[in-house]
Amino acid sequence: MRPFANRREAGQQLAAKLTEYAGRSDVIVLGLPRGGIPVAAEVARALGATLDVFVVRKLGVPGHEELAMGAIASGGVKIVNQRMVRQQRVSSSALAEITARENRELERRERAYRNGRPLPELAGKIVILVDDGLATGASMLAAITALRSRKPARIVAAAPVASAEACHDLGAQADQMVCLETPAFFLGVGQWYEDFTPTTDDEVRAALGSGNDPTRPTTRSRNPPTPGTSVEREAACADAVRKYAIRLRGEASDYDEILQRLSGARVVLIGEASHGTHEFYRARAELTQRLITEKGFRLVAAEADWPDAYRVNRYLRGQSDDADGTQALGGFVRFPAWMWRNADVLDFIGWLRDHNDQLANQQDRAGFYGLDLYSLFGSIQAVLGYLEKVDPPAAARARGRYACFDHFGADSQQYGFQVGLGITPTCEDQVLAQLADLRRQAVELPGAAPMDEDERFFAEQNARVVFNAEAYYRAMFRGRVSSWNLRDRHMMETLQALLGHFGRTDRPPKAVIWAHNSHLGDARATDMGRAGEFNLGQLARQEYGSEGFSIGFTTHEGTVTAAADWDQPAERKRVRPALPHSYEAVLHATGLDRFLLMLNDNNEAVTQLQPRRLERAIGVIYRPETERVSHYFEASLPRQFDAVIHIDHTSAVEPLERTGTWQSGDVPETFPSAV
Repeated sequence: MRPFANRREAGQQLAAKLTEYAGRSDVIVLGLPRGGIPVAAEVARALGATLDVFVVRKLGVPGHEELAMGAIASGGVKIVNQRMVRQQRVSSSALAEITARENRELERRERAYRNGRPLPELAGKIVILVDDGLATGASMLAAITALRSRKPARIVAAAPVASAEACHDLGAQADQMVCLETPAFFLGVGQWYEDFTPTTDDEVRAALGSGNDPTRPTTRSRNPPTPGTSVEREAACADAVRKYAIRLRGEASDYDEILQRLSGARVVLIGEASHGTHEFYRARAELTQRLITEKGFRLVAAEADWPDAYRVNRYLRGQSDDADGTQALGGFVRFPAWMWRNADVLDFIGWLRDHNDQLANQQDRAGFYGLDLYSLFGSIQAVLGYLEKVDPPAAARARGRYACFDHFGADSQQYGFQVGLGITPTCEDQVLAQLADLRRQAVELPGAAPMDEDERFFAEQNARVVFNAEAYYRAMFRGRVSSWNLRDRHMMETLQALLGHFGRTDRPPKAVIWAHNSHLGDARATDMGRAGEFNLGQLARQEYGSEGFSIGFTTHEGTVTAAADWDQPAERKRVRPALPHSYEAVLHATGLDRFLLMLNDNNEAVTQLQPRRLERAIGVIYRPETERVSHYFEASLPRQFDAVIHIDHTSAVEPLERTGTWQSGDVPETFPSAV
């Protein structure tokens, strides 16, 4: 589907589906504030009906306030999703506190919007309840429940866009359910609007003032609190950014400012706006090199599989048979191989090997590690290989446990699919038992050389990967939120395990994290948080506070290495110019080709960038023909990251294996992003 331009357009399209109620004196349209009001105003005007407001308040999960665990409505109605409360482990006291707070806000809005005016008589009326979109549908359900006591003849629940689940569930509660669009991939309501500017109290009051007279047109400015036109506001924001931007000129001093800010950091998270952009990889490597040589960082942990990255780590420490960096990267054969088998990573690996070779003490050398969990079968083989060397009877026990996966070959997704359908039992108990065995072995085996301790740690981490990967592939068929959260929780656990393992010396270890922006920018500032997802960036910020620092990347246009579909060859694709009103468009409007901007400062630029805007994310798949839906989401950039690096024109990263499709470039693109 094409996103709605704004709420007004969505309301006009929604009204076209409700024409059976046009011109009737017994129809009243109630909007759910705030975002539902401008949509409802258009519906009321088109139908010639009275417009009013019905106040509801969502009860948000603590830390994920956009994820509804219930709602309250005028008249004392309270709806609680007990399953969500149990799943998110919300205590009764926390629920009571949140309910009390939302009740106060509900009463404030009643006063602000109604000013003592009672709700119109609804008995015997046809009530059309309108919101701008439905994710869980909790607010709409609370409104329907509250209105039933007022004896309307019919309740019609209507929204331009909704999750299929919400539309289905509410259809059983309302007398009629109207959902214009129910996209299969529903991340958040804001994803389906080009302009999802928050509606203000003043706009609600203005709409109600005109909406109660069907003969008066409704009007709504895009950003009424801010003076000037949209073009003027964008220009003012770009001017402010230009004023505080730190130009990057390709000089040795480029990152001096940010290095000073990182003096007390233990964990530095460096993102990327795509998995296939040369400039992102290069800048990240340059910054990491300075962190290693000047700030004592020794761990580079990447969005990569543990066993494949550990092969690189052995090479960097001079502990492998690989002759060079190209061979050391040979473990990265799973799609998308170019993500790590590319010229920029090869250059970084070569630099890191030279750096380590100059250090006599192994403990001073830097290592490269994987945070991801896709290597279910590769990690099984790594566990078995380790145990064959140190404890053959334990290897036999492990082989018996892992035999649970044998009839799936090496198809992890097939395992998750069959378990999800109940065709085959899970391997959960077996992988848990094996992880427990390895942990016991680490305690019971006699002391060993440092390298042996590292090998035990490597094996235990592989067993942890198997345990979490088994859960991940089962979760894939239950929904995006649960699988995403499990994956990023695993990344956080791996980071903590690395810091713990290398924290045995008198020098606390420091880690650099390489992953996509979507994993490293605080999820609470994005549509992800609204959908109930968290990520590594959020978990790290909560855990390390001022000892953590996150850096994001953006670009306006150029080329990128990405695939047309999952498991398809790498292609060199053209990146379209950024959409208007996006962060990328504002940063492009500065006229600067590349710069660094601190986002944790208190200045005009940060203030101007605070309101939520569109932000682009390209993973290993790029679909430019549906870019707004496939690759843009809403976020507050200063709340996501501590700093951002903008490179206006970027180029595709060069795979070590260049295919014909990559050489030719710009072939047809399909399918959404994957990060």
